[in-house]
Amino acid sequence: MLEFRNVSKKSKKFELKNISFTAEEGFITGIVGVNGAGKTTLLNLLKDEKADYEGEILFNGESIKNNHDTFRGMLGFVSDDNAFFEEFTVAQNVAMLSVFYPEWDGEVFKARMKEFGVSAGKKMSALSRGERVRFQLAFAMAHNARLYVFDEATAGMDPVFRKDFFKVIHELIATEPVTVVMTTHIEEDICKHMDYIGVLDAGSLKSFSEVEQ
Repeated sequence: MLEFRNVSKKSKKFELKNISFTAEEGFITGIVGVNGAGKTTLLNLLKDEKADYEGEILFNGESIKNNHDTFRGMLGFVSDDNAFFEEFTVAQNVAMLSVFYPEWDGEVFKARMKEFGVSAGKKMSALSRGERVRFQLAFAMAHNARLYVFDEATAGMDPVFRKDFFKVIHELIATEPVTVVMTTHIEEDICKHMDYIGVLDAGSLKSFSEVEQ
């Protein structure tokens, strides 16, 4: 379970204001809003161990600030903003990055990459956007993530893989103790797959409610 408790962050150009919501384990929580509403800024607080904000962010009852190294091992973050070693292959990136994850399982990674149709021999710079999403999802599953965060992961995704993507996510929720949070602009994603929706507008959470299926 992921909890934001009165989280605020102010920068020169933007401000998040008193954000509070809970993303429950076993459900998909969507965060929606127009470009510039603060969705990415909000989610980036999770992966930045030096993030400066007021309030509390807790995962499974523990503040993520108190032991961010442990939290990072539980976080699977899929985003266009994630930085990789672009001139190295996927396999080389994995060799360098997997050492930071105590529960890393190389066989799971290989199986998921095969399932998703991505070659580990490709350079990161040669991957399409869809392949990068697939790679990041496979990586998160291989280190046994407990919190999956997807920042506009399905944008531009072909319909066939979008269907497969959500099938994988729903299987994860059904079989593992995981929490899923994602931003999206796609109405079909919201209507078919989200359990809860939070609406961000100009840095404020205007509403948070269960989605009627």
